[in-house]
Amino acid sequence: MWKTGLLLLFWGLLTSSELQQEATEPEPRNQPPSGKLDFGYVPQGVYKTLAYYEPGVIGILFHMVHAFLYVVQPNPFPEDLVVKVAKDKFGAIQSEYQKPENIVLTLQAIYYETGFMVCAVLGLLFIVLLPLVGLFFCLCRCCENCGGEMHQRQRKNADCQRGLLTTLLFATSLIITAGVLCAYAANQNLSSQLEGMKRLVSSNLEDLQTFANETPTQIDYLIAQYATAKYTVISDLDNVGPLLGGNIHVELGTEVHPALDGVLRMAGAMRETKEALENVSVSLEVLQEATGKLHFNLSLVRSSLNRTLNDPGCSGEDSDATTTQLCRSIHSSLAQLHVSANFTRLPDVNNQLESVNQVLKTDLSDIIQKGFSSFNDTPGMVSDQMRDVVEGARGLLDVISTNISSFSKVFPVHSSLANFTNFIIHTQSKIEDSYPEIDQIDFYRWICCTGLCCMVVLILAFNFLAILCGTMGYDKHASPTTRGCVSNTGGTLLMAGVGFSFLFSWILMGVVTATFLVGGNVEKLVCEPFHTKELFKVLDTPHLVNPEWRNFIPGYMYNDSDLDLTVENFYSNCTNNRSLYSAMRLDKVFNVTTLLNSSLYTKEVAKMFDSVKIDLRGIVLLESEGKQSLIDFSETGIAEINYAAYLAEVNKGVTLVDLLSYANELEAQTDLMPKGPLQTSLKGHANSLRQIHSQLVIPMEQAMSTLNQSIRLLERTASDLPNKITDVLKTIEAAQYLISQNATHVAIQETEKYKQTIVGYFRQYIEWVRTSLTMEVAACKPFSNIVDTVEIVACSFLVDSLNTFWFGLGCCALFLLPSIILSVKLAKFYRRMDTEDVYDDIETIPMKTMEIGNNGYHNECLQGIQNPVMTSIPAYDTMTRFPRASAPPRHIDW
Repeated sequence: MWKTGLLLLFWGLLTSSELQQEATEPEPRNQPPSGKLDFGYVPQGVYKTLAYYEPGVIGILFHMVHAFLYVVQPNPFPEDLVVKVAKDKFGAIQSEYQKPENIVLTLQAIYYETGFMVCAVLGLLFIVLLPLVGLFFCLCRCCENCGGEMHQRQRKNADCQRGLLTTLLFATSLIITAGVLCAYAANQNLSSQLEGMKRLVSSNLEDLQTFANETPTQIDYLIAQYATAKYTVISDLDNVGPLLGGNIHVELGTEVHPALDGVLRMAGAMRETKEALENVSVSLEVLQEATGKLHFNLSLVRSSLNRTLNDPGCSGEDSDATTTQLCRSIHSSLAQLHVSANFTRLPDVNNQLESVNQVLKTDLSDIIQKGFSSFNDTPGMVSDQMRDVVEGARGLLDVISTNISSFSKVFPVHSSLANFTNFIIHTQSKIEDSYPEIDQIDFYRWICCTGLCCMVVLILAFNFLAILCGTMGYDKHASPTTRGCVSNTGGTLLMAGVGFSFLFSWILMGVVTATFLVGGNVEKLVCEPFHTKELFKVLDTPHLVNPEWRNFIPGYMYNDSDLDLTVENFYSNCTNNRSLYSAMRLDKVFNVTTLLNSSLYTKEVAKMFDSVKIDLRGIVLLESEGKQSLIDFSETGIAEINYAAYLAEVNKGVTLVDLLSYANELEAQTDLMPKGPLQTSLKGHANSLRQIHSQLVIPMEQAMSTLNQSIRLLERTASDLPNKITDVLKTIEAAQYLISQNATHVAIQETEKYKQTIVGYFRQYIEWVRTSLTMEVAACKPFSNIVDTVEIVACSFLVDSLNTFWFGLGCCALFLLPSIILSVKLAKFYRRMDTEDVYDDIETIPMKTMEIGNNGYHNECLQGIQNPVMTSIPAYDTMTRFPRASAPPRHIDW
């Protein structure tokens, strides 16, 4: 039953609450959108939990404990053993433990637990034997054995022994101090981390509430963003002419525009031909008239010059040789003053000009512009022919909107989420109510652990005080029987420490053994495999929970155990903050892509465009008048003009000689003559030539230049003109045929592209929803945070602290053994003895023993003080008076 409720909750998280579409739909866009839709960012909740724990300085102790546990248990995680135990369900092992397979299983478990068992056995021996040893030691000392007799044999190296024992005991006490500090630090760490545990639990529950509250908002956002796709489609439908028709226009334009441009260029050639013919006609008339005037003027100048040169001053007896020579030179050059080009023989072009004017009565440019306008109206024609499809698509979009908005009404989403939120709030309330009880339990635990530490501290206090008193109260001049009170107190404190060590050490070891077995195994079997992901492998073992289930999560949730959904996958996806839809593989229960595909009616939208038939036969690129105008232009006769004769005359130049140069040279020769009427007359003729050049020759040259350009333009235009016209007509006919007959293929191609664009908007929306559901919506980070929090609380807070506690306490318990031994031996050097070594023959004692202050004995007779012992007790009565007295020391002992 609860599985059904959980599935209902997951579905609710994906379908959200009722969508208020009218309030969330954006306004339609005025501009045609691009092919890529922008759905914005899915609103994300902020999760507060930071499932990370940094132990700080105490982490060093944690690492030490981990290293020790690795030494105790270096074997890898027994995955196969755990799986076998789990499959056998424990009870079968107990009832049928004699089966061979169960015996093997038991042996494997024993092999894995060898290190722990050895340590546990040693701990149990310590617990059992130490009280017995303490009891026998106590009885032995009561019988004045085991160091119980109050007599100390003096040796040569007594000071060295005392110093060595003191140093070793002090070092041992320091180690025990480090151990108790380690245990106390672990104890305090566990209590101090209690607040951190509360914060982690509280933040996890808050994150679950955020998850439950934000998920419906995210789903609402996903559903609302359908409006983005919808209005983008509407915008494209409204702009079907510019989009679809424009694409068809561009595709056909690769053939149509060159054809129309060719006709347009030919129309320009017609106008240029007319202008060129007009220029030729005008220039020819100007040149013919100017040639006559020039010929007349040059004749006058030649006659005048001839008369001047016949003057006696030029060739008479009175003229000098230079003048005569110059006159002859000028006379010989008069033949150059003639007109060079003869334009009167060139035929006119009036007939060709009249033919061209007749052709230009038909405005070919206007006809071509009509063709351009007709072709450019392709988007409008497409828009008119697509009107019914657009209206049908609009109606379908409204149906899709209604279908999408009705998703949230299928399941009781609000009630499911409300119950889930109430459950979280109730759970948080119960946990917070248990905090005082947890604090009380932790306080009792802290008291008990602190009491154990205090046991060790008490022993350490005896040891350190004993060392302090013994060291400070020791007098090297005092004999064992005369030691001071402070020194004797030090020895007594040492024995008190020994007594408390026997009383407490087995208790400490019992606690250490119990917590070691629990904490060590939890660390090796739970915490460490969790970090290495081996624990997930055990949980994900096929057929572990149910022999019929390959994976128990999908088998239990969806009755499909072959689904690739494991604990490790779920945890990894949630750790990466993937969505619950992806982590739980909810697509196997309800595939959103399939659901949206069927809901968005993409097939129906596609069918609407498949039925479109676009007809462009109404486009006329060039009317018959335009075609006839081109044909008439080829028959105007411009090809019959004698271009060679025109160019031959133009290339001759206006006169045989450059009149300006001739005038300058004539004036230069005249300057060489003596001044007189002859010189003046010749200079006047030079000026006349300059005037003729400026008034007649220069205009003629300009007219000849215009005639030259026009003739060459006409020659280029007339060159192969009929073939050019034929090619233009063929091109325009081919473009017209393409539009009338083959445009359907182009229209189908472009309509398919347009359809794919429209359907692509829906597919983008579906893909965006799928991606958002997979990556962003209902991000399940809180669930992995819960697992991490449990691991932090259980392993980092509890187990690590527990292991560190028994590690420190175990170190104390172990080192109490050498502390006991060292304390017993060192107490003999601090306590005041009842007897001491006494010798009846002083002569047999080495001289060193007689020295005052060297061996610890005070020979009072030597100082004038009567020694009551040596004077009142005969030598033979030594054993009777002091039955525990030792024999005199041998020289070898010194």
